[in-house]
Amino acid sequence: MPAGASRHAGASPPAGASRHAGASRHAGGSRHGRAGRQGRLTGTRGRTRAALSAVAVVVLAGGAFLFVRTAADGTPGNAAGPPQGSGTTAGSPSPRPRPAKLLPVGRIGSYAVADRSLVLVDTSRAPLGGRRVLPTLVRYPVIPARAAAAGGLARGLFPLVLFAPGYLQCDGSYRSLLHSWASAGYVVAGVEFPRTSCHAASPDEADLANQPGDMSFVIRRLLAISGRPHGVLSGLVNPAAIAVAGHSDGGDTVAAMVANTCCLDHKVSAAVILAGAEWPPLRGSYFARRSPPILFVQGSADNINLPADSQLMYRADTRGPRFYLDLFGAGHLTPYEGDGSPEPVVAQVTTDFLNRYVAGQPSASAAMQRAGDVAGIAVLVHGKKPPP
Repeated sequence: MPAGASRHAGASPPAGASRHAGASRHAGGSRHGRAGRQGRLTGTRGRTRAALSAVAVVVLAGGAFLFVRTAADGTPGNAAGPPQGSGTTAGSPSPRPRPAKLLPVGRIGSYAVADRSLVLVDTSRAPLGGRRVLPTLVRYPVIPARAAAAGGLARGLFPLVLFAPGYLQCDGSYRSLLHSWASAGYVVAGVEFPRTSCHAASPDEADLANQPGDMSFVIRRLLAISGRPHGVLSGLVNPAAIAVAGHSDGGDTVAAMVANTCCLDHKVSAAVILAGAEWPPLRGSYFARRSPPILFVQGSADNINLPADSQLMYRADTRGPRFYLDLFGAGHLTPYEGDGSPEPVVAQVTTDFLNRYVAGQPSASAAMQRAGDVAGIAVLVHGKKPPP
């Protein structure tokens, strides 16, 4: 990232900046004036990821192109298949098949992390111009050498978390948070949207209406890639354990996938909404049906996505498990970008939430409550208890 390109040097957005001009939505459904969030965040559009260290191109079925990259923080690893048998002699009893082995999920730092870059192209939505190009960086846990050498690992080893960045942001802005999830045993895929990413030549925030569909497409493609018999991602994703997460406009995208009748994706088991809101231009109704478990995370001093936006959704979500992590004095960016306070609290609470509702670990509920109640920094409430 070029020097001086950081959006959160100095912490929060300028005083008076508001996600809603006049604390209300603009006529026509747009939540941000062009001089609003775009003016504040345009300087980050040039942000790019670190140069790829090794690249190969493979054409995938369904119009997807795979660009392969080895991460600097771990060597590629994949589940080794069962050892090839040498056969049995005539008349000898067949050995009993051994149960497939699982690997632990849940503790930050348990795994080294590698990544792969995919460029996925959705050609199924003709009214949107025929092509939605979706660069996606997949971070995944490196299987320990001893476990890989022993063989017999189960397919679908790790849960999947699909992440939606905020307006004019890219996956790299959130690398510390996403790395934490991957190091705990989650496959984490960050999507860059065609019209709202940091690389968008002609950004258009109204294109958010198409982003829930982008996310659902990427989930389908990742499940297909994981389901193949060979490849670095083969067998890594558990199709029954999928979460979505997003920040700001990405949080709005995720909220639509789990709470708006327009865009529900029933493959999703849980959602993490970081400083998100309802998006009025979307058709459908919010929280008209039971939603999956949702964790809302909000800075109390955020003047781009107001606390009232997250609180509105938290109060409306009365049909499913709901949690609200209030970050005292935090703004719009620092809780999620970089690794300064309170990002470590966000990383731990979100990981515990994923452990409980995606990895299926009941004991994670108590761990999440402990991690979310930090004097002077944060408080976690849930159920019928209102946010502070």
